[in-house]
Amino acid sequence: MSASDPRYCQCGQRLARDHEGLLCSSCEQQAATGRSEPPTVPAGFWETPAFHDAFAAQHMGHVSRAFRRHPGHAARYGRDGISQERLGSWLGLTQAQVSRIENGPPIRNLDTLAYWARTLCIPAHLLWFKLPPETRGQSGQAQRAEPPVPPVALSFQATPKAAAPLHDPDAIAMRAFRAADLQSGGGHMYASVIRYLQADMAPRLFGSDAGADDRSLFTAAAALTEMAGWMAHDSGRDTAASRHFGRALALVQVGGDQQLTAHVLGSMSHLASHLGQADEAITYARRGQGTLHAGPASPGLQARMLALEARGVAAKGHASRAECSTLLLRAEKALEDGPGEPASPWVSHFDAGSLASEAARCMRQVGDLGQARQQAERIIVFRPAPRTRSRAFGQLALASILITQGDPDHACGIAADVLSATVSLGSYLVIAQLLQLQQQLQPYRHTPTVAEFLDCLQETVRDRLPFYQLIATDHHDQHGGGESS
Repeated sequence: MSASDPRYCQCGQRLARDHEGLLCSSCEQQAATGRSEPPTVPAGFWETPAFHDAFAAQHMGHVSRAFRRHPGHAARYGRDGISQERLGSWLGLTQAQVSRIENGPPIRNLDTLAYWARTLCIPAHLLWFKLPPETRGQSGQAQRAEPPVPPVALSFQATPKAAAPLHDPDAIAMRAFRAADLQSGGGHMYASVIRYLQADMAPRLFGSDAGADDRSLFTAAAALTEMAGWMAHDSGRDTAASRHFGRALALVQVGGDQQLTAHVLGSMSHLASHLGQADEAITYARRGQGTLHAGPASPGLQARMLALEARGVAAKGHASRAECSTLLLRAEKALEDGPGEPASPWVSHFDAGSLASEAARCMRQVGDLGQARQQAERIIVFRPAPRTRSRAFGQLALASILITQGDPDHACGIAADVLSATVSLGSYLVIAQLLQLQQQLQPYRHTPTVAEFLDCLQETVRDRLPFYQLIATDHHDQHGGGESS
């Protein structure tokens, strides 16, 4: 594409030629926060026959359909109104889940009903139930409703997210890549990040005009190279990911950002665990903790290093359960300690959902399926529909646990949601987990629900696997068989 060609955001909005990044400002903000907001509605909006019937039936799904198809939405969203997918993004649900709620039996859970009512700003006098009191923040303002959280043994808390420098072009690029990756996956974004590193950053790092003492540039290069490693990993190219992480560590040691150094070591620990290298995973996690002791306090990063160490320990089996649980509880406490020093703008956020993801992996490995299931359910709550990939990981983890517990029909329903939500997601890791699920379901393949799902899964895998073969071939041809950062 030439510089004169028009560029478009993923939402379809045309970007100005001088616009920084890959997303419009609205989509970047939505991806960063994990959720978009429903529109405000005018007075008299609720006075339609469809709403009257829905409220009379005491069915939130029917209210949802009436809301989506309201004539007042036609000007903004088109003749058919709001799609189930868009409504789901406001509620933290997939399109398939919205469809089931609209077409299934009425919701009876009060917390869920209250969440829908507050999210859609339904007037209290129209409801057939009494809204529970709203929680209020320190300012006294009512806080926005959140999806109801299932009870769990560990009450993980999130830490604030620091923003990258607003006007730094490399930080702008990183935020745009990260926002797009959250929804599109590494398979789609990897090549773009590599081009940015090679065409934009490499000349500034190593060209004749490069400043030998420009440590901030090396730090930025380290952050983007580490990001390339994650995208390679998500694309199924772990050898390339390992090289990217190694180069990122070398670059950040020049840049001197201690938090980013620990973050890269954490990424190396994750990859080692993924490859079954438990001892290496523990070593990298402990090195990350040591690095943090020498730099600014970062509870979120400390929690991540402890959780990654726990994951390496869990791989050693049931005998390590006590040590693993202790490390996870220390990670929880680290998150509860507060934000600490200002976070490095180059470090991605580690929050309650991230900790739940690591805890679910650990508990499965040590054989505590009950706690693993609770943590997998927690991931889904913390990862709304716009966080497509991380939500899918939580759903697939829960599905796998349900199969192990002897509930394959429930597992198939959850996995079917993943299939519908990840149609445009370029993540080999999601496909790999779906294939593992396929193997787990084989003993139940003669039951109607499982047989139907397996047929759908087989078709999905057949359609999506060639994409990864294609991008692997393209990358090999472009770089002579080697990945470069």
